[in-house]
Amino acid sequence: MEAKPNNLNTFRILFLVKGIITLCFSVFFILYAGMGFFFNAAIEHSSENPELPFNFGWFFVIIGGLGVIICIVLGILTLLASKYLKEVKNYNFIFVIAILNVLTGILGILLGVFTLIELTKPEVKKLFGK
Repeated sequence: MEAKPNNLNTFRILFLVKGIITLCFSVFFILYAGMGFFFNAAIEHSSENPELPFNFGWFFVIIGGLGVIICIVLGILTLLASKYLKEVKNYNFIFVIAILNVLTGILGILLGVFTLIELTKPEVKKLFGK
């Protein structure tokens, strides 16, 4: 019986690229948090408007910090999914990461949907032992 061709190697490369792009995107949030620290310093050292109820720069810092953490975690998980696609193991992990990638924008939507379609094929499930 001849093995049917599948696109797992293509998706492995695309997951690798998506993981690297996600990790690079975390730099945006680092700059965002840095902008928050700059606003904090500027507000604390200015005496023009002492009636501000709170220092809004902390919102930038918190959102930037959360963005960095989320991007790094999602990037690492996507890189792990790429590794597991190469090794043809951890079907459920790859399935969940494909669903998570659908939530990350147009590139993630395309990658996630086509990965889910490929993973649900019977011949691919046999490769994973499902």
